Amino acid sequence: MTDAPEDEVLATVSASIGRRILGIGLLALLAVIVIWMAVTKSPAFGWQIFLIGLGITALMIADAMRRSTACVLELTTTMLREKDGRIIARIDEITDVERGAFAFKPSNGFLLTTSTRGSRAWRPGVWWRMGRKIGIGGMLPGRQTKFMSEIIAVRLAEREAR
Repeated sequence: MTDAPEDEVLATVSASIGRRILGIGLLALLAVIVIWMAVTKSPAFGWQIFLIGLGITALMIADAMRRSTACVLELTTTMLREKDGRIIARIDEITDVERGAFAFKPSNGFLLTTSTRGSRAWRPGVWWRMGRKIGIGGMLPGRQTKFMSEIIAVRLAEREAR
């Protein structure tokens, strides 16, 4: 490894405005259609309540996606973090990177396995964590996530070679 400063940014990933508009817009459209169906064409009161609840949930997820896709992920020499400072994973805790077509990973992304368990977290369209698994991707561009995963894989290979 090189003697780089601890907070030197090696790669960044962020959702493009087009992906954000399309993803958030489609979720909002789904919410509007479901609520409209509940108000105008509902067969029974129970279905009306269910459809309104589903529409409100879709609106809440669209808002969560709007907020989460505004963040930028940074890979530094020591960690993977959000630009605002929230640490997703430390490089020395990462044990594996899965990038294959058959890996259980977000679209356009990759899956990290860490040596320690973390608390569950979800940033819709950007990343999620369940235990030792961290999925990066979704609304993020594949070219940027592939570059980031390759840097992490090289770091892991260098660490294992020592």
